[in-house]
Amino acid sequence: MQKLHHQTLGSGKPIVLIHGWGMHSGIWQDFAEQLASHHRVTLVDLPGHGHSDLITPFTLENISDMLAQTLPDEPCCWLGWSLGSAVALEMARCFPERVNRLVLVAGNPCFLQQDDWAGMRTDVLDSFAANLQQDTQATLTRFLAIQVMTLPNAKELAKSLKTAVLSRPIPDNTALQGGLDILKTADMRPALAAITVPVLVVLGKKDSLVPAALSQHIPDCQPAAQVCLLEHAAHTPFLSHPEEMLILLKNFMENQVDR
Repeated sequence: MQKLHHQTLGSGKPIVLIHGWGMHSGIWQDFAEQLASHHRVTLVDLPGHGHSDLITPFTLENISDMLAQTLPDEPCCWLGWSLGSAVALEMARCFPERVNRLVLVAGNPCFLQQDDWAGMRTDVLDSFAANLQQDTQATLTRFLAIQVMTLPNAKELAKSLKTAVLSRPIPDNTALQGGLDILKTADMRPALAAITVPVLVVLGKKDSLVPAALSQHIPDCQPAAQVCLLEHAAHTPFLSHPEEMLILLKNFMENQVDR
């Protein structure tokens, strides 16, 4: 059986953190340590990322199966960032008994722009896929810069992101291409609409990857969701605005009643 790297910090109500495309669980470290002062926090490297073995094909179904087989069988809050949001939604769809709360951070249940839905243009995502084939590391570096480029301390944040990402092996190219395929093809809006547990959606007004306009569409899909648009954040609010994120999560975990 393939190995899925994970670590657990702290004690209290359990939260599982799922990272985004091209990253690994080390991206959460500082934030997770603060979160762990009140909760039991589990960090996971997705397959083919960080210290986890690759699975093929790299699909949401296979990823969620591997997570379910590896992590303790208990209801948790699943927090997905970016691509990780699709994984968290898939866990809620396939293993609803394992999900008692859901948090989507800079994540879009339908990543590509549709006529009635805010998202990324198809040609932009296609260019990432093409560039990835030519130079993986350069494409990852560019992606890191895009995530924070609208912030005043963009250079500092991009450097921190790059240091964190390079602290573990570069993700397998098959996993990277598979992640882009998920972003391009997965439509998790029906999964979000079907959810009956508390949902928190955190978006950044300065996010260049997930449009702030998404905050107007989420309630149409899931009216019970709590949507928070952070005025000065971009695609990595847990890095740029950790205090605001921690307060949001604390209130969400304490004030929302399990359904």
